[in-house]
Amino acid sequence: MADHTPESTIPQALGRSEPGSSPPPAHRGGRWRLRLRVTWAVTSIILTESVILGLSVLPAVSFWTWVYQWRMIPEWAQVLTMAMAFVPAYVLFATSVLLYSALVTRLFGWRTRPGLALPLAEMSWPVLDWGRYLMTIHVARTFAGPVFRSTPIWTVYLRLNGATIGRGCWVNSLKLMDHSLLEFGDRVTIGSDASVSGHMIEHGLLKTAPVRLGRHVTIGINSVVGIGTTVGDHTQVGALSVVPKHSHLDANAVYAGAPVRCVKRGGVRVNDADSDDVA
Repeated sequence: MADHTPESTIPQALGRSEPGSSPPPAHRGGRWRLRLRVTWAVTSIILTESVILGLSVLPAVSFWTWVYQWRMIPEWAQVLTMAMAFVPAYVLFATSVLLYSALVTRLFGWRTRPGLALPLAEMSWPVLDWGRYLMTIHVARTFAGPVFRSTPIWTVYLRLNGATIGRGCWVNSLKLMDHSLLEFGDRVTIGSDASVSGHMIEHGLLKTAPVRLGRHVTIGINSVVGIGTTVGDHTQVGALSVVPKHSHLDANAVYAGAPVRCVKRGGVRVNDADSDDVA
């Protein structure tokens, strides 16, 4: 028997709208919820960073105001005092930015969750929390990172912001992201401008996985460590190397290259033919 279903009803039967027609109410409601989520996320991060930076700069502004109004010293002495106080005031400001930023992310639960594979376009709450977490990290590293990188204060900030870091670690890079997914053993060294991240964007999906570095691991200058990577104890990754995502590097070895290959294992140089390509 012939099917006499009108052609105009086919798109509705398939759950699609005809060209030029308005989307169904459920679809419109979903778009409004998306807009509300994004609006709230943007508004909250603007308000949060305004409070963080405002509270951080308050001690310096208060001191300079007090010196300016102190009439018991000549004007040249006031100007000299304010000028000499600039560096201590900035150090205090940068320290406050780190402390307040870590406190806010912990208080609001802004973290990068492990094992995500979510479409960015949907802007779900885990994606928005990840975005706010990274924005807070970016502000902290912009204002405080140049002052404290490679110091114990920077390591303390990473711990407060969610990273698991052992004793005696030295981090000389501002390119560590997704702190809550970083696990470093004792005596780990991160070289200048090395990139260690727990997230990647692939085919429109936000994907996350922890990065685990064993004890006495060294990541060379300007190297890139992909998500889901595990590096064994006493292993070194050479400068300008690229460790692909979800790689496993053996303990007591030296890796180099892009992508990395094992060049030395247990103190013995590895021939090119025997080298392990982890890509």
